[in-house]
Amino acid sequence: MKKLVAVLAAALVPAAVVTPVAAAAPVDVLDSVNTFIGTQDEGNTFPGASAPFGMTQVSPIGSHYAGYQYTDTAIRGFGHFFLSGAGCWEQGGLVSTLPRTGTFDPGQPSTFDQTKYASPYTHDGEVGQPGYYKVHLTGYGGIDVETTATTRTGLERYTFDQSGPAHVFVNTGQANDKEPVSGSSVRIVDNRTVEGTVESQAFCGGKPYTTYFRTTFDKPFTSYGTWSPTGGTPGSRESAGGAGLRGAWLTFDNPGSVTASTAISYVDADGARRNLAAEGNRDFDRVKAATQRTWRQELSSVDITGGTSDKRTVFYTSLYHTLLQPLTGNDVDGRYRGFDNQVHRAVGWTYYQYFSLWDTYRSQNQLLALLRPGRAHDIAQSILAIHDQGGWLPRWAYANQETNTMTGDPVTPFLVDLWRFGALRGLEGQAYQALLQNSTQIPPASSPFQGRSGNESYQANGFVQYDPNFPKKGQDTDPNHGASATLEYALADCSLSIMARGLGKTKDAQALAAKGQNYRVLWDSTVTDRGFTGFPRPKVTGGDWFTPADGPYTPEGQDGFHEGTAWQYQWLTQQDIPGLVQRMGGQQATAARLDDFFAYSDLLADPAKTVREEWVTGPYNYYNQFRYNPNNEPDLHSPWMYALIGQPWKTSTVVRAAHTLFTNAPNGVTGNDDLGEMSAWYVFSALGLYPAVPGTGQFVLSAPEFAKAVVHLENGRSVVLKAGGADASQLQYVQGLRVNGVPSDRAYVSLEQLTRGSTLDFRLTTDAAKATWATGPGGAPPSPCG
Repeated sequence: MKKLVAVLAAALVPAAVVTPVAAAAPVDVLDSVNTFIGTQDEGNTFPGASAPFGMTQVSPIGSHYAGYQYTDTAIRGFGHFFLSGAGCWEQGGLVSTLPRTGTFDPGQPSTFDQTKYASPYTHDGEVGQPGYYKVHLTGYGGIDVETTATTRTGLERYTFDQSGPAHVFVNTGQANDKEPVSGSSVRIVDNRTVEGTVESQAFCGGKPYTTYFRTTFDKPFTSYGTWSPTGGTPGSRESAGGAGLRGAWLTFDNPGSVTASTAISYVDADGARRNLAAEGNRDFDRVKAATQRTWRQELSSVDITGGTSDKRTVFYTSLYHTLLQPLTGNDVDGRYRGFDNQVHRAVGWTYYQYFSLWDTYRSQNQLLALLRPGRAHDIAQSILAIHDQGGWLPRWAYANQETNTMTGDPVTPFLVDLWRFGALRGLEGQAYQALLQNSTQIPPASSPFQGRSGNESYQANGFVQYDPNFPKKGQDTDPNHGASATLEYALADCSLSIMARGLGKTKDAQALAAKGQNYRVLWDSTVTDRGFTGFPRPKVTGGDWFTPADGPYTPEGQDGFHEGTAWQYQWLTQQDIPGLVQRMGGQQATAARLDDFFAYSDLLADPAKTVREEWVTGPYNYYNQFRYNPNNEPDLHSPWMYALIGQPWKTSTVVRAAHTLFTNAPNGVTGNDDLGEMSAWYVFSALGLYPAVPGTGQFVLSAPEFAKAVVHLENGRSVVLKAGGADASQLQYVQGLRVNGVPSDRAYVSLEQLTRGSTLDFRLTTDAAKATWATGPGGAPPSPCG
């Protein structure tokens, strides 16, 4: 969501500059992760340290709203909270700390502006690994900064090149660029400890919320002071107030090096103190080693063989980005702040928060559920806790509030897939009732949740009306994008019908399956574009077709569709392939339309050139487009539409071409990474399987990128994917498949086949004429709502 990307054919810098260890076949999987991937061209990832699914991250702050971008020339500080790959401006960087030396004038307020006291730095020797970051500040006489993290704490080690007094600025009044801080406080506790609060605005224009922190140093500081918007006061122990410059400086007498440990909490000051006591105040190198051991375990859940060093790095960095979120939300004692703003306690499970559901329901959710079903169960329980406390299911849940960002009904396929993957055991009934409420009702005006705000028209007429002036409670509301919301509702209802049927609720299942075909209500068989007839078209209140005031309707326009056009959203109908094919004029006509959408003939001639010149590539180029947009979510599944209509070899063509956009470079992510969604898309597609149809548990297959991959499941079994001769540098197709030694002519496998442990042995070819595998009757999976 909210993407700005200019995909470049060449890397901004040589890979060796940003990949400290470049071995042909690294023994340690950590050597195959480059945390700088996505730090340029609006990938919005961060290079700093985090534990898997950690509450606290420690990363540099530059001039960008996501924190750091690779072309920045100065570092303003090291923040302790970041989102990975999100699109809106307010993205953290809270509790910014920076070491420095030399004298300064505390009487000048500008002295304490991080945009002024920022230090230049060098990429030489800069290290970005899972759980560890290092950079050399070239200002203030030269300072090495290293960071690592536990789940709830961040550690920084500052090593000063010069002897003499050294200072650490703890800035609570500023954060990432465009992250409003509406209030903050800082207090000197003793000669090693400071603590305080930061009240900042939530993502996408949400409401302010409070973060508590406590920082302790391994050495005593000898003097200190605090600052406020009017300047600094030496010897002052406290500063508190509203928006504006605020923080504390701490002076150490010739420390050589200093280590700071910072813990945060969303509950209260005691939460930060307990988190720090439990996980902080440890030796930096021991913490780094422990966190990297944890990362090694997480990343080793998938072993790949073959491919170039760069391809391995892209794969494992994508897996790394997928495993950063959602974030741990409860303190070490189990307490967390709920959506009723009360304090609750998670006993025997972990409460997670920060859910970008419109993005992650498409593949990141399924990847976590496949690899870590235990964690997926806690994620599901967290979503249901939001419903219990707030009364409704979320869409984009930030900390303990609903931001009402994006449209449709993503929580339904998200939870239904968790049910399908077995992550709702013991919670099925509770989840179903919450989903049914969400599907059929609208939150009251008094609720901060917006839910399916287009439900009145949808339930009565089968479509969400297009009304750009419909009132909203937050960033977005469904009638502002009525056509895409209709398609999203229909996909969600179809997925819920699968769950209803599985729970024995036959009547509900039939009604929901029928709603799964509601995209048909918006199908205008008279609209023609680029030689193709029939497209989804918005309807206004009363049921008339929408027509722009300045001319005829075009499926390349923005009206009625959220971050996309009718060309991209026409494929969000994967639940009813027979109905879609019929409306498009048959299988041959549907395939021709897909060919035009992907510029297929040009892909065959030059894949890398075509994806960079003919697909959607410009910044925020959602609209006036008729091509595939690999930088945004609405059409991410569309390469597998070929397989769903009986032409699976073309899926392999498109996926291989799309993989050229993922590179071992700062701009090597397509669009915003969106809390790991784009990375999860790459992981699944590189393995050769993709969850294209929510709720079905079906993985649609394509040519794997690696000769062998072994996915180690939590139940002790493994999924082995073999593809002898796999070569990512050329187009390859599946010529044959054996599943557990038995020939298979199906372009899909089931979740049950995978979780029992399976070996999928692909036979690849570079000759499309030989790729007749899975093209016959029964080759494609059945449509759940066809």
